[in-house]
Amino acid sequence: MAARLSAAGLAPHTTDHADLMCIETELPGAVDVETWREVLAALEEADCFGLVTSANGRRVWAAFGKEAPTTVCAVRGHGLQP
Repeated sequence: MAARLSAAGLAPHTTDHADLMCIETELPGAVDVETWREVLAALEEADCFGLVTSANGRRVWAAFGKEAPTTVCAVRGHGLQP
């Protein structure tokens, strides 16, 4: 995901935690349609993600759990992930 965000012209930062990996990046004031499409496609890969808007700007974040899903159904999104 970080590579996709970098390719879209953004500067992602990665943080490694015990049970998950977080990636976040600041968004410029004006984001063109192609960049938004790439950001959304990259976020789709994450276990969870969000957009934070503040007086300082906008930032997207995503988290990826380090635990592998326990069943094939979980991988396909039909089961619960640990």
